[in-house]
Amino acid sequence: MTTAARRPSTRPTHRAAPVPASPLTGLGSLERLYGRLSRRAVLVWTLAMLVLVPASILAIEEAYPDQSALDARAALLDNPSAVMMTGPAFAMDRYTLWAMVANELFLYILIPAAIMSVLLTVRHTRGEEEAGRLEMTRALPTGRLAPGVAALVVVTIANAAPGAAVAIGTLLVGGATADSLAFGLATALTGMVFAGIAAVTAQLTEHAGTATGMALGLLALAFMVRGIGDVIDRQGSWLSWFSPLAWAQQTRVFVDLRWWPLLVSLAAVIALLVVAGVLSRRRDVGSGLRAATGGPASASAALLAPGGLARRLVTGTMIAWAIGLFLFALAFGSLASSLTDVVAEIPAIGEWAPISMDDLTGSFSAYVLRMLAIGPAVLIVSGTLRMRSEETAGRLAGALAGGTSRVRLAGTWFLVVLLEAAALQVLLGLGVGLGVWAATDDTVWIGDMTLAALAYLPAIALCGAFALALYGLHLRLTGLAWAWVVYAALVVFLGDLLGLPEAALDVSPLHHVPLLPSAEFDWLPLLVMGVLAVVLVTVGLVAVRRRDLAAG
Repeated sequence: MTTAARRPSTRPTHRAAPVPASPLTGLGSLERLYGRLSRRAVLVWTLAMLVLVPASILAIEEAYPDQSALDARAALLDNPSAVMMTGPAFAMDRYTLWAMVANELFLYILIPAAIMSVLLTVRHTRGEEEAGRLEMTRALPTGRLAPGVAALVVVTIANAAPGAAVAIGTLLVGGATADSLAFGLATALTGMVFAGIAAVTAQLTEHAGTATGMALGLLALAFMVRGIGDVIDRQGSWLSWFSPLAWAQQTRVFVDLRWWPLLVSLAAVIALLVVAGVLSRRRDVGSGLRAATGGPASASAALLAPGGLARRLVTGTMIAWAIGLFLFALAFGSLASSLTDVVAEIPAIGEWAPISMDDLTGSFSAYVLRMLAIGPAVLIVSGTLRMRSEETAGRLAGALAGGTSRVRLAGTWFLVVLLEAAALQVLLGLGVGLGVWAATDDTVWIGDMTLAALAYLPAIALCGAFALALYGLHLRLTGLAWAWVVYAALVVFLGDLLGLPEAALDVSPLHHVPLLPSAEFDWLPLLVMGVLAVVLVTVGLVAVRRRDLAAG
């Protein structure tokens, strides 16, 4: 009896045999994860664009109701400082509402889009690596390229949403269809350019904060390059083309639309993403191309002193922003001499800004100082809430393990941030004074504006104290501190234009600061805000002692 030779079966031996892995395995799951993590931020940025863009255009239309008013406004662009802070000056022979939108509003739409892109890109790339989550993700059935591609997809969607909001918002208030679409597309592509820049900086360093700082530093450099280039030639010089911000502005939307500059942005996006991909293959997970230097074996006396950790973590950011805001203060102050013709053509200017016809230079300088005070208010909230990120990362627990009490750590931390924000506010007053002095040749403005800056310290301290109280009560509440600062900025920039009622204006702490030196000094609101700040600091310190740490 013979037995037939048995052939090996070609059928799968198990119904659940694993599918061969590809470089993109798990892409869908990661996209959903990153999308879930970013959905609130993207929604806030999109809604902000959808509301603020049409509101700003309507406000401009109301503030400059006729051609003479627009021509007077156009005259401001003869000042290099104005061009530096806004953009190229198109259609100067007949300035229109939409030319003003292109020349002066466009830049302040591009910058938030760029900042959003940098923050999201670093969060989903270097931030995931620094926190160790990427290594854990790769331990699962995940392709090598899946995390990076998922981050790119989410950031692209995040830029498309505000870009669409800009286009829709502009169409709602009567913008031409093609120009409005170019307006939104240019916003989205500029955001993607800075997403590509952030993707590259994320390969260079091991730390998310450093990668973010490098990308935002390049954004500041792009702002300066574009400004200097536009000062050389009012419609954009050769130097302007070295800035990604200029590529969007050179589309000349609402003036003489041309699409081809957007191809430059698109090419830059592709090139930057290719560079980021190549660089990512040259390093290990968790490391950067630029190796971190080893620290000293023991901490310095300054670092071990009370508040030393806060100074180490916060001061660098404060100094960087201080340099930029001081230059803004100088530029704004130097505009004081250019206002006479504008006011003569726009007598209703006092209805949309707290500028007095009787004391034009003084009231304008005081208004500039109020606008700039948003900077220290933002930085004191940011510096105070840095404790939150240190706590969630588990590093704050290490500091507490050294024997420092929570109250002492939080108190000295807040004191350091408060003193640095106060120094920045005084510096801004000095900058505005120097700018006005350069415009008027009157040295008295230097001292007057420096002293006027001191009046904002209680309001700035109140913003920081509110953040500290929220941090002490519960980490999930800290977002309210940002909401208050954003609302204060909205009141400063658009409160009068939007015709907000007095009760709504009073919610902003900056609204209670007298507009010195043109207004009469009133100490009562400053005293009330100072007392409230002390109360909130006390609440924060007591609360932080009673709750558990988030990590560590």
